[in-house]
Amino acid sequence: MRKVVRKWFWVWQFEQEERWLNHMAAQGLALVAVGLGRYEFEECLPGEYGIRLELLEHGPATPEGERYIAFLEETGAQQIGSYMRWVYFRKKTADGPFDLHSDLKSRAEHLKRMERLLWPLAVMNLAFGLNNLIQYAINRFGFSLLGLVNLFLAGWLLWGIRKLNKQRKALEAEGQIFE
Repeated sequence: MRKVVRKWFWVWQFEQEERWLNHMAAQGLALVAVGLGRYEFEECLPGEYGIRLELLEHGPATPEGERYIAFLEETGAQQIGSYMRWVYFRKKTADGPFDLHSDLKSRAEHLKRMERLLWPLAVMNLAFGLNNLIQYAINRFGFSLLGLVNLFLAGWLLWGIRKLNKQRKALEAEGQIFE
């Protein structure tokens, strides 16, 4: 039996998404397919799989992405699916711990990739929103709700970037302590 769940997570909520997917696996629902806000599950033994997410530096269809995915599959991980540069993996819990980022440096790099993904989106929304407001102030026409939505979204993305940045800085500081 397959079950589809629609749920939304922002980029900076990837750990929350991962926890939720692992909770679903612990309940006996293994992730089998993903899409934008769409998760498809099928029944499995409770706790049979561990789930991990990875934002690749390059897309999963690029030679670099394919090499990385092949490397993970050699360790027993199975690619469930991907959405843009996000790749979802599962591994049987009986095969031992499943960590994609076992050291602080690789975890910090993963967060940095997320920041680099969000910056252009934030800047673009800020530019569109400000342009809309400036045009309205100059011409007294052309104001749209879309301009405010762009500004709100830019602020929301900048807030997410700040969260990721704080996490990354904390990991880097922790890493310096151990050096």
